[in-house]
Amino acid sequence: MRRWKRYGWVGLVAVAAVGCDDEKTHPPVENEPVAQEARLDAFEGCEALEQHIEDTATKRMRASVESMRPRGLQWWFGDGAAPPTGMPSPSEGDGSGGAPRGPDDYTGTNNQVAGVHEADFVQNDGNHIFVLSGPKLYVNRSWPADQLTRVASLEIQGQPREMLYDKDRKRLVIASQVYEERPGRPTVWGDSPMMGAPMPDCAGFRCGYMQGGTLKVTVVDVSDLASPQVKQQVYLPGGYLTARRVDSAVRLVMTDEFRWPSDVRFYPEYSRELENRDKMNAALDALIVKNEKLIRDQTLADWVEPGRRVAADGTSTALPFSCSDFFHANAPTGLGFVTVLSLDLDTVEGAAPLGRTSVVSAPGVVYASPESLYLSASHWWWQQVAEQSDHSYIHKFDIREPSRATYVGSGSVAGTLVNQFAMDEHEGVLRVATTVTTWRSTSGNGDEPSTPTTGGPNTVSRLVTFGAKNGHLEELGRSEDLAPTERIFSARFVGKKGYIVTFRQTDPLFTFDLSDPAHPRKVGELKIPGFSTYIHPLGDTHLLTFGEDRDEDGGWRNRALKLSLFDVSDLAHPREAFTHRMGTNGSSSEALHDHKAFNYFAAKGLVAVPFVDWDYSRSDYWSGFTSELRVFRVDTATGFTPVGAVSTRDMFQRFEYPHWSWYWAPEVRRSVMADDFVYAVTDAGIRVANVGALQTPLATTYFDAPVR
Repeated sequence: MRRWKRYGWVGLVAVAAVGCDDEKTHPPVENEPVAQEARLDAFEGCEALEQHIEDTATKRMRASVESMRPRGLQWWFGDGAAPPTGMPSPSEGDGSGGAPRGPDDYTGTNNQVAGVHEADFVQNDGNHIFVLSGPKLYVNRSWPADQLTRVASLEIQGQPREMLYDKDRKRLVIASQVYEERPGRPTVWGDSPMMGAPMPDCAGFRCGYMQGGTLKVTVVDVSDLASPQVKQQVYLPGGYLTARRVDSAVRLVMTDEFRWPSDVRFYPEYSRELENRDKMNAALDALIVKNEKLIRDQTLADWVEPGRRVAADGTSTALPFSCSDFFHANAPTGLGFVTVLSLDLDTVEGAAPLGRTSVVSAPGVVYASPESLYLSASHWWWQQVAEQSDHSYIHKFDIREPSRATYVGSGSVAGTLVNQFAMDEHEGVLRVATTVTTWRSTSGNGDEPSTPTTGGPNTVSRLVTFGAKNGHLEELGRSEDLAPTERIFSARFVGKKGYIVTFRQTDPLFTFDLSDPAHPRKVGELKIPGFSTYIHPLGDTHLLTFGEDRDEDGGWRNRALKLSLFDVSDLAHPREAFTHRMGTNGSSSEALHDHKAFNYFAAKGLVAVPFVDWDYSRSDYWSGFTSELRVFRVDTATGFTPVGAVSTRDMFQRFEYPHWSWYWAPEVRRSVMADDFVYAVTDAGIRVANVGALQTPLATTYFDAPVR
């Protein structure tokens, strides 16, 4: 009886609708307004947490099922019909006895904020390069350069994603995705005859993302490089998003999906009767009632699972969750859980508890400064209607305490963020760059005039500033709206200046004076073909960017990758001082979408980017294929001077198909530079060359291809 009381009016209306009149249906799930005063509220107890989860899951289920209502004059299940919309979508010493002198200078991970170390699958301390490839951690001696060699490897359970390295404490913190059987399911794809055969039994890496994934955190002691030792392992339900380290404090941000009861269905089993509108409506009503009972019958333990910790001696202890560590927003932000896991490397190997702060929300963009961590989440619209605009909420957490992330306050901003570089904290002020999309209204089809319809999107971009006050992130000021019909492709903040690149057909670079947070002011604009996806500051007067060159109309006919050097010494009159095009319209680089693949070595004035291309006109496949690390000398007075490239094409031939997969391929992905040497890092191994003779490698160390 307790369960049915919790159903409320929604469940009672559903029973009445199905039991009395086939033509009666549930009222649609209405959109909820944007919360202009955003906040996170802690749950009073576990019962409140469970209630919120089930209420939210029920709304999502209803909105998905309601999307299948017959509309217009025709309705049928046809062969090859598109799947119904609105369904949840499937949702990262060396044993030699001596300590060799390292290089005078070397590059590390390309971090956004000084002092805030970002996780990547490559870490470097000058003498050694650590690489995650396939299921293994590889420890490589990299100095002296001509003695590059593999020192050790360590099998990591599951599929390693990224890691953080603390050179002072000689610790690696590795995040990997592990498949473990869990009740329920995160998605509904492939469970109905209407959608074809069920999904096959889970096998392989992809299951870690879509079929009951568990995030494993492995802390490895690398003080003896020849024999790395696992000191601790932590298992938590969910998937890896990103990680940061400030001194000894590690923050892993992870996400988990709602685990639907196994029998929940989001569309009825097909039968010819459902081609009748009334019978289809009745079947959907019955399905909603059945689904809601299944959802309400789950316990909190079905929705939220504890984790476990395994010590160095193999002892396993449970990691129960506390309901008081969960928060929810005062506006809908999608299904799932986003958790900040705090590890203090000074205490993590003892009995100290691991800090866990969770928000009931779909994941968004993560940004961290030395003292704060910010999570963004998009407002969830239950249905798309005309004149609807997207919106984001930004939640601030204090991370000065190494073992905990403490909620500070939230802010509300129109639009969405392109990536972490759209946020920046400076002198207590948060600066945010967003693109606001509003769906235009169109005329309906005449069958149901009351049904809201949407056309294409209208877009504008803007820059907004926030300050923390009285438990809120209060808006301090905003810029004028920028670049109608375009959207932000990249952003960067440098002290009291800001830079935004938008694109549709040309690449406007906007410059901002942010010296007065209450009045962020656009002061300059430059339009050129193409766009930049990453902006790297060179001091206070120049920007080094990487992106694509396009035709004047934005087309691909003459597309190529492009390095640009912008002179912004006069903020009101930015100019593209130098450019360098490379490749063809089919060329690619991981640096286009991951800033950690972009490597600028300030000590030597060098920039390195991975480059992959294929000349389709060549009759021989390998002669037309290019995979190499391209290196350029950068000078603000003379521009770009090509230095050469370290080729890894032969690694493809060494590890030919079937070793390749969607997550493992021997192409160049990262680079390390140390003194006069350049290291090209791939999934298949590392190759080093002198910067003066990049075409003649000094040494290569190979990894093992993963077993398929």
